[in-house]
Amino acid sequence: MPALLHPPDSLLVLALALAAEAAFGYPDRLYRALGHPVTWIGRLIAALDRGLNREGAAPALRHAAGLLALALVLLAVAAGTLQFALMAEAAGAGILLCGLVAASLPAQRSLHDHVARVAADLTDGGLAGGRRAVSMIVGRNPETLDEAAVCRAAIESLAENFSDGVVAPAFWIGAAGLPGGALYKAVNTADSMIGHRTPRHAAFGWAAARLDDLVNLPASRLTAALLIGAALLHPGCSARGAVRAVRRDARRHRSPNAGWPEAAMAGALGLRLAGPRIYGATRVDDHWMGDGRAEANAADITRALALYRTACGLLWGLVLAAAFVALP
Repeated sequence: MPALLHPPDSLLVLALALAAEAAFGYPDRLYRALGHPVTWIGRLIAALDRGLNREGAAPALRHAAGLLALALVLLAVAAGTLQFALMAEAAGAGILLCGLVAASLPAQRSLHDHVARVAADLTDGGLAGGRRAVSMIVGRNPETLDEAAVCRAAIESLAENFSDGVVAPAFWIGAAGLPGGALYKAVNTADSMIGHRTPRHAAFGWAAARLDDLVNLPASRLTAALLIGAALLHPGCSARGAVRAVRRDARRHRSPNAGWPEAAMAGALGLRLAGPRIYGATRVDDHWMGDGRAEANAADITRALALYRTACGLLWGLVLAAAFVALP
């Protein structure tokens, strides 16, 4: 087993990955030339969905087929990333090469840019501009959103994706190097593609959805803690309100994980997030996170982004501190 799977090397891989992704993101030229690891994984999942998810099969068979598909995806990702880690280590550049590849897994920069665009387009283009921008990052029907709902949706997306798009891959890279982070992204991608409670995927995607809930559990709690810590450093934000919202509301969310970062963000900013919303033509009645005002605005998105940047800084500090402690 490569040494890169164990601290302190995996933590150094993580530190390099976070720094590189924050500085450069995932370059468009690289995406056009090679695609992205998530798109590669997505193509495999789509192929297995077409080949194994048989319409008309008994639910038990579709459960088993979905479990097999998930296992095949995880085996392929594990084999590929372990082989790469071994080759990089043998070349004497394991930390550097694995860190640069692992930089494709967290999404600090792109998440910030997409959410910031909602505030900018709402300010410059009015409600129509805000709806267009927010439709790029949330699945709800944008035509049903007024200005406050557009802003809440952007802030909710920032909070939830900070957990599963930044902190969770960071957690698993730190725990098990590049393979750990890649396996997490495989589970998360499978959940986003086949983990929905639709007639086609209710049985086939069950294993992916449940495993995604499990692997996101530690990161969602850590994300809430990071947002609470960030609120301590921001005038006008309330760490006490964030703690109160998490304790009262996090477990009332329909997701076992999303409620933690959303409640922390809501309490820190003095907002109400989540609540009833519409996806396509389907109304989802969810609990509110936080007990502040529901009338969010573009300035609240800017405040949320500032809190997010500070929370990212706290994450970097935590990683560096853990790497220092793990040094022999």
